[in-house]
Amino acid sequence: MKIIEVQPLSIRWDQGGSSSWVRIRTDSGLTGYGEASPMYGGHASLQVIADCRDWLIGRDPLDQQVIQDHLFFKMAKLGPDGAMAAALAALDIALWDIRGKAMGMPIHKLLGGAHRPVLPFYASIGGNGVRTVDEVLKAVESWLDLKPSLIKIRFDADRTRRDVDLPGDMAKARAVRQLVGDSIGLSFDANNGYSVQGAIRVGRLLEELEYVWFEEPVQPFHTQSFEKVAGALDIPVAAGEQEYTLQGIGRLIDAGVGIVQPDIVKTGGFTGLMQMAALARTYGVDLVPHQTQPLIGMVANLHLVSTLLHGHHPVESNERPGRQHAAVANPPIPMDGAYELPTGPGLGLEFVESEIERRITVWG
Repeated sequence: MKIIEVQPLSIRWDQGGSSSWVRIRTDSGLTGYGEASPMYGGHASLQVIADCRDWLIGRDPLDQQVIQDHLFFKMAKLGPDGAMAAALAALDIALWDIRGKAMGMPIHKLLGGAHRPVLPFYASIGGNGVRTVDEVLKAVESWLDLKPSLIKIRFDADRTRRDVDLPGDMAKARAVRQLVGDSIGLSFDANNGYSVQGAIRVGRLLEELEYVWFEEPVQPFHTQSFEKVAGALDIPVAAGEQEYTLQGIGRLIDAGVGIVQPDIVKTGGFTGLMQMAALARTYGVDLVPHQTQPLIGMVANLHLVSTLLHGHHPVESNERPGRQHAAVANPPIPMDGAYELPTGPGLGLEFVESEIERRITVWG
């Protein structure tokens, strides 16, 4: 089997927003889909995929590790983080989709099997830095009908400023705990908005309120700051959505981060993220992948997380279901607070090519 076509796709959705996908076709008639992080439209990653297209034609799509290693070093001077790693992720997810279809098995079977066929989710609710307390509570209430097992309140901080409103942030944390009581877990994502001292102050309150984790309290590349915050608190500090390499995740673990959060559409897809999962398991650290994409990213993440022996935390859901559902005949929809693991071959998504075609721009 050989790759005969690689198409980087920018997709506009009817309800707004865009996605960065890749479609890989083979001479056997099998087609695989993958997704890159859509930051700033994902255009930089789509261009990287376009630049790799000629090299990929004629390769065996089952050589995922070989392809990833070659492309990583081929493009190393672009920098290992960001757009390059996300491009590798999209390609890798598509290749695993092809492998599963060729073998007639879902990807989680190829990875060793699922410990959890049903995966509870948590609601990841952004924009709370600029909301009033009442507005935060309304945003949380809007998710409760889906029965998430945990709610994360994100502050989407301006990373050029620190400790803008510590009392206000803490008031929101208190109010959300009062709203949901003890029945729902809570986590707090500062989006890198605090100094070390500010983070420790907020973190001590979160401990009193029994929040499950404290996410990205300080600037993402200041591992020494993470070490200081983690060392001062009992609540697990979480980070990793802005790390793209195995080595970057290793540095966070060394700094005492208790939960690492690499994202499958940023970190080399299944091939990259499974290596990070092994590293986390080696050091007894929880892997709770960051995940904000509601279709390919979501389903890829479900496959991987289901295989984790110690995957006891819920999976992330960043938006209510619906916006991208027209592209597949069997969209992922949570029932009673959880997603069922797809059982079809590959990703298990049944793509509706006619709906995809009317939304795409083929990049490059």
